[in-house]
Amino acid sequence: QAREITIEVSADREEVLALVQAALDSSQPLILTDTRNRQYLIPAAKISSVEVGDTAERRVGFAGL
Repeated sequence: QAREITIEVSADREEVLALVQAALDSSQPLILTDTRNRQYLIPAAKISSVEVGDTAERRVGFAGL
C-alpha cells in the first residue's frame, strides 16, 4: 500500500534533489531533517515519486510503494 509523507525542510530545491538523486544512485536511505530538527530515514527502494514545492514552501512530498 502506497503512503505519502510531507516534510518541511530548510534546504533549497537543488540540495533536496541532489540528496534524493544520491540516495537513488547508491540505493542508500535518504535522510532528511525537517524544520523542527526531526530526522526522516526513507529507504531508497521505497521512493516512487518526489514532489518539491517552490522555495517559499520548502516542502517535500514522497509517495512509496
